[in-house]
Parts: sequence; structure tokens; C-alpha cells
Amino acid sequence: MDPIYVTGHRNPDTDSIVAAMAYAALRNALGDREYEAGCLGHVSDETQTVLDRFGVKAPKRITSMYTQVRDLDYDVPPILSAAVTEDRAWSILQEEKSVTSLPVANEDGSLYGMLSREDVASYNMALVDTGVLQKVPLFNVLSVLEGKVLNDAGENTDVIYGTVSIALPQNRENLLFHEKDTVVFCGNQPDMIRRALELNVNCLILCQAEIDESLRTMETTTCIISTPYDAYRAARRIFQSTPIGRICRTKDLVCFHLDDRVDEVREQVLKHRASCYPILDEQERVVGILSRYHLLRPRRKRVVLVDHNEAAQSVPGLEEAEILEIIDHHRLADIQTTNPIYVRNEPVGSTNTIIAGMFQDRGLMPSETMAGLMASAILSDTVMFKSPTCTDRDRRMAERMARIANVSLEELGREIFSSSLDSKSTQDLLFADYKEFHIAGHDLAVSQITCVDSPKMLDRKQEFLDLMRARAEENHFDMVILMLTDVLMEGTQLVYVGSDDTIQQAFSVTPRDNTVFLPRVMSRKKQVIPMLSALWG
Repeated sequence: MDPIYVTGHRNPDTDSIVAAMAYAALRNALGDREYEAGCLGHVSDETQTVLDRFGVKAPKRITSMYTQVRDLDYDVPPILSAAVTEDRAWSILQEEKSVTSLPVANEDGSLYGMLSREDVASYNMALVDTGVLQKVPLFNVLSVLEGKVLNDAGENTDVIYGTVSIALPQNRENLLFHEKDTVVFCGNQPDMIRRALELNVNCLILCQAEIDESLRTMETTTCIISTPYDAYRAARRIFQSTPIGRICRTKDLVCFHLDDRVDEVREQVLKHRASCYPILDEQERVVGILSRYHLLRPRRKRVVLVDHNEAAQSVPGLEEAEILEIIDHHRLADIQTTNPIYVRNEPVGSTNTIIAGMFQDRGLMPSETMAGLMASAILSDTVMFKSPTCTDRDRRMAERMARIANVSLEELGREIFSSSLDSKSTQDLLFADYKEFHIAGHDLAVSQITCVDSPKMLDRKQEFLDLMRARAEENHFDMVILMLTDVLMEGTQLVYVGSDDTIQQAFSVTPRDNTVFLPRVMSRKKQVIPMLSALWG
């Protein structure tokens, strides 16, 4: 069954990543084993510290939710080698009625060509005119004729070729074979057999007949083969010993990859109008074939959103996915669904507070590891309970999770917020916890860095401003804000690019040189975004 992805927001923080892991663990523990945690961006140093502390790996990185070729119910017919006989390929095409073409692959699995019923028919019709068998391996001939080699010359023969001739009565001398490059079919006709062996034809095929021992041991270079088929059927079937590598189409092939988006594939299918197309994986190996009808009802990816409900913060391609649930603690935003879904949105300081409560509601005790992760996430998102978003419920749930995990919240908090930021580049710092918003016709971005030494971070103010101005110009933002939230000072150094009047009116302060200190401001979602929303209406 296809997985149900649980994802937080882009540029995920600790609360976002742990919430995805915790909710997937909850659902899987209850028997819904298809849930899989995902991560939409780089794991921050803080989050990695938490993951390392409890010995777990980061969730799988997810780049999009677009409907891809891998989401289609494409056909997976046998993928044949170019050395396979036409007879074998035709049998498969007859068995696979829904398949119009078969993929032909090289030894390493890469695409060699495509073989359709039309290719086989065209090749066979051309042979009717020529009646000449091009060089084919002896093994192929023995396979299609169910034949057996009878003499020593045959054991030394590797390929069969020549003009195909069915031996006629001796009184029709002008219709008999005359050249060495001939494949002769005959029955119980000792004179014809002798003539062929004396002429050293390439191959003599005995159809439903036996050969005298003196003729079988006669000195000749002719390969003698016996077959249970009559001459008419054997003469037709020998042409089906041709390797399909000679018959299949190898040029101007249009192929798709598993990660290709379905809407782009549709455009190519309408343009080229082939009956089917080969599908390749990441290593360029053939994995199946795609026909037009596969595009009619693609399976949409399924996703549960945690710690966000805003399209700009979610995974690219979300509009093509099926949203099953939303679990969040932020304001309601702009995500729309085609069907009613389960939404749990509560005014607490951390999404993990909600999910820990869901463990409790379902009578399921989280493991020590998961409890430790959730306690860390609650500490991180509430800034060690100093954020105005923090509630008594956050504190109580963090304490409960800490008891289960047998850890100290105080020690855990110090470990989380003591990770060094000095070695990180300005760009990494700015975009580690970065979110974009659209409020009443205004576009803006707000980044937050939680630290214990904001004056030291302000030494890099000009670097931040240069990067923020470039971002604002590139994305046509009205404002870009950086929150340097200091845990010890219990406030935020606000660095911004945009209107001074907007900052002054929103926060009732007088900014200076694109900077202002906001005491007791610790939360982006509860103390910055609401003030701008109120200002802009």
C-alpha cells in the first residue's frame, strides 16, 4: 500500500520534525502501518542535537507531493533481452492482451528498444518476399523448432543462415536447391538428404523423419537437425528464431522516468501519440510501460500536515495531493480540501503537546525515546516555557514526557539552546527557521533565530540585512524580518527590511537603523504576525 506521509512545514524546526515522527509512530502503533514521517527541509543543528541525544535518525526527505509516474498503475510486462527469439516475444504478446508493446533491455537493464505487434508483423511480411534467413544463433533455431542436432558438423556450428528451401521431388530439378547458403527442409527423402550433404548446405532440417546412419555419419559441413514439426510449419517457425534486437524499434523512443510529473507526461503523450512508452527508474533501468489510459485516474499522494496549515509553508505540489488530516497550533490559513477532513487545532505552545495528548486519549504510552523527543520539542517551541504561546498544558505535558523518558527538562533545555551558532553561515542562520506569509495583500517573510547571546549575533547585522534585501527584491516582499530571540534576555532583537512606519505602528516602538528591541516578545506566531495582521487589517 502507498504510504501516508506526515510532514511538518518547510525549513522545519524541532517541533515540526518531532511532531511528524510522533504522529506517524502513534498511528502505526495503532495498526495503521502505512504512515511515514517526512521532512521538507534541512535538519537544523538544534534538531540534530535532539535526534542524536535520543539516538534516532531524521525522517525521510520529501521534495514534492506532485502526482508522478510512480503513482500510476502502469503495466509491468516481462522485460526481454535483445537476444530473445521472436517466437518467445510473440507468445508473451499473445498472453498479455492489454500490452501493445514489450520493452527490450540491455544486460544492465537499460532500455534497448520497444517491440510491438506491428513490428513483428512487418518483419514477418518482409521475410515472405525474401525467403532468406539472416544469421541466427543455433540455440535459437533449436528452441523454436524443438530440434536436436544429429551430427558432428552440427556440434561445431554456431549460426544458421541461408535461403530457406523445402525439398521437392527429384523430377522438378529446376526447383531444387543449388547453393551452399541454403537451409533445406525435407522429410523421409534419402536422395534429397544425400544431395544436401554433398552440396554442404548450411543446414539440413529433417521434418518428422529419421536419417540412415550412413547418411548421418557422412563427411560434410552441413548441420543436421531433426524437428517434430512438418516442413511447412518448420519453414515458417525458423524465421521466428530471429533475435528481437533486430526487429524492435531503437530510434526516436520517447520514455519517462518514475519521478516525472503526470501533467508534464500528459503533454508529451498528446504530442507523440505512441501506443505506449517505456518507464525508467533513477538508474535508467526499465521498470514498466505507460499507456494513455493509465493517465486517466492517477493515484494522488496522501499526506497529513502537522505544525502548519498554510500552503506557502507546506510541501510543493500539495494541491495535487489528498490531505487527510491537519494537526496544528497556528492560526488558520489558506489550505483548502476537496473533502471534509479531520482537523485538530489548539492554542498551545507546541504541536507535540497536542500529539502527546493524542497518545493519552488513545491509551497508548509512548516509548522512552519518543517521549524524550516530544519533551525536547515542547521545550524548543516554548523557548523553555518563556514564550507567550506557552500554556500550563505545555508545561504539564513536557513534565510527563520527561518522566517517561527519565530525563531532566532543565538539562535538556540547556543542551538544546547551547548549540553553537558561530560556525554557521549567515544564509544558513537566516533560512533555518524561515516562513513566508501573505497578510491582507502584503507579502512578507519572518525568520527566527533562538539564541542565548543576541548582541553577539547583532555583530553580523549587516550580513543579515544584505541577504534580506536580496530576498525581498527577488520575491517582491513588502518586508523581511529577522527575530533574534534571546532566551536569557527574554526578548527579541528585531532586524528588518521594509517600512520603518510599519514597525513603529505595529509594535509601538521607534526603530533605529533597521533594528529594534522588543522586550518579552518570544513568539513569531503570537506576537509578531498578529500585530502585523491587525495593522494591515
